[in-house]
Order: sequence, then C-alpha cells, then structure tokens
Amino acid sequence: MRRGFSFTAAFFVAAVATTAASASAQTIDIDTHAMREAMRSAFHGAYQGRDRGPEQSDRFSAKYKIGRDGRFSLSNISGDIVVTGGGGDEVSVEATKRARGDRNALGDVRIQADSGTGRVDIRTEYPRMSHTNVSVDYTVTVPNGASVELHSISGTVKVSGVRGNVRIETVSGGVTASDTPNVELAKTVSGDVSLSGISTDGNVTAGTVSGTVTAKGLKAKRLDLSSVSGDITLTDVNVTSVHAKSVSGGFEYTGTIQKGGDYDVNVHSGTIRFALSNPSGFYLNADSFSGSIRTDFPVTIGGTATRDDNDRNSRRMRMGQAVRGSNGDGSATLTLRTFSGSIVIAKR
Repeated sequence: MRRGFSFTAAFFVAAVATTAASASAQTIDIDTHAMREAMRSAFHGAYQGRDRGPEQSDRFSAKYKIGRDGRFSLSNISGDIVVTGGGGDEVSVEATKRARGDRNALGDVRIQADSGTGRVDIRTEYPRMSHTNVSVDYTVTVPNGASVELHSISGTVKVSGVRGNVRIETVSGGVTASDTPNVELAKTVSGDVSLSGISTDGNVTAGTVSGTVTAKGLKAKRLDLSSVSGDITLTDVNVTSVHAKSVSGGFEYTGTIQKGGDYDVNVHSGTIRFALSNPSGFYLNADSFSGSIRTDFPVTIGGTATRDDNDRNSRRMRMGQAVRGSNGDGSATLTLRTFSGSIVIAKR
C-alpha cells in the first residue's frame, strides 16, 4: 500500500524511538519531549487552524466484498479508527471528515479505495504542501475471519471481534485490541497499548515510547514488549517466552510460567514483580544495583537454600547484588535485571 511523505516521515521518527528502546536499559537516554516537539513540527501543517471557526463535516460510506477470510488495510493521517468483526463477506466503511472554518477544505482530503479479489486497501490522501485542518474518523466492520492492518499518525485505534491476523501502528494515540485473538503487532509512540482476549500459537509484539502496555487474559508463544516511559503490566497470562524492556517504568507479571519457558525482563528505573501460580520450577538469574531481591519460593544457590530466620515464607537477599539459583525442577528461566528498583517473585 502506498503511503504519503508525511506518513513515512512519522514512522521514521517512531522507528528511531523503537530502535533506541530496544537497547540496554542502562544505556538509553531518549529526550521524549524533544521527539514530541519534532513530531508536532512535522505535522503542524495538517493541524493548523483546527480549532478556528464552526465545525464542518462530510460523510463517506461504502461496502466492498472481500470474502470471509479476506484482507483489509487502512492508512489514516488524523482521526480515530474503530474496527469491529462481524458476519458476512463484506467490508463496511463509514468515514466522517471534520474541519473547522472553511468547508471547502473537506474536498481537499480524499478517501481512496483500492480493491481486488479478497482484499481492500483504504487510505486518506491529503494535498501536498497543504495546511488543511481536516481529520477523518473511520468506523469499519469486517468479516470476523479477515486479516486487518491499520496505520495512523494522530488518533486512537480500536479493534474488537476480529479473528484474523491483526497489525496496528499509530504515532500519537492509544491502541486497544479486545476479543481479537491473533494480534501480531500493536505499537504507538505517544499513547497506551491495551490488549485482552488474545489466544494465539504465534508471537505478539507490543510497545510504546510514552505510555503503558497492559495485557489481560493473554495466551501466546512469545511476547516482545517495550516502553520507554511507562509500566508494563500482564495479568492472567500464559506465555512460553517474554522479552520486555522499560526505561522509566516497572514490570508486573501475574499468571503461570511454562516448563522450558524463557522470561527476560530489563528495566532501568522500576520494580520487577512476578506473581506465580504453582510453578514447577525456575532458574533465577537476577540483578539489582540499588534494590532488594525477594522470592516467596525457595531458591537453591550453590547447593544451599535461601533462608530468612525471621520469615520462613520469604527469602530475601541483600541489596545491590546478583542472584543465581534454582527452584523446583529449574526448567523455566527468569532473567531479571533492574538498576533502580527491586525484584520480587511472589506466590499468587
């Protein structure tokens, strides 16, 4: 799908931020304020004058037949996107253009559709070198078996009830996916990412630069998660592998870990907490520079179980040290690193 220059430029900014967030937490130094200012400057033309004059609007409506397991994609610049899975074999697209002041500006923005056998691609096109203040909100219904790919610059993106593969990217706005089992990608630069009702045999990637990442009731083979400024919280999850990074924010995992699973978490300023239900065992590889390390499960270090005479249910290690030890069968691996924060392995 073809994208305009402004869209590509925005995702270049996002790509730089995401690449930086993938580095070691101890070495990241991202000026998120400067990044947001650069983005605001880059898109100033698209939003100039948005709040001047009465609101004008124009509606677009169309349907496209793609089959029950077809492919739908949408690229937008400014405006919210809501996609819902439904029955039938058609895509229903409802769009509302909004502007303030000159109504003629609505005609400068075009909604282009490119459809073929089993697919439809929608994109919002703005005139080059224009200072138009038009935004476009989309409400879309797709066959619930369809695959969906969504891209936006400024606006929230919500997807629900879609059973096909889903990929979502936006720059400024939140991302929400619910009852959408096959989410592959959910990313934003400025906004929160919220996932629920995901159950897949594949991998899930989710991330934000300025915002939180939350997931509930999630089952997957692997999770790749990142946040520069915000917490990562996983509740009632069942995954074989987790790789998570955060700079200014904590990490919390509540659920089960798998035999042979791999759980690698690296944060700079924040606490790492695992609340586990009856694990068969794990090998703990933990480092904290200025925080404590505590486990409610007995961990054997060099052939000696950890012990605290004052609390039999809590095994505490002193601050500022590395801990290497095993619990139970030691089959899962917990590799946990924080610079300024504590590490807690708790019983659920």
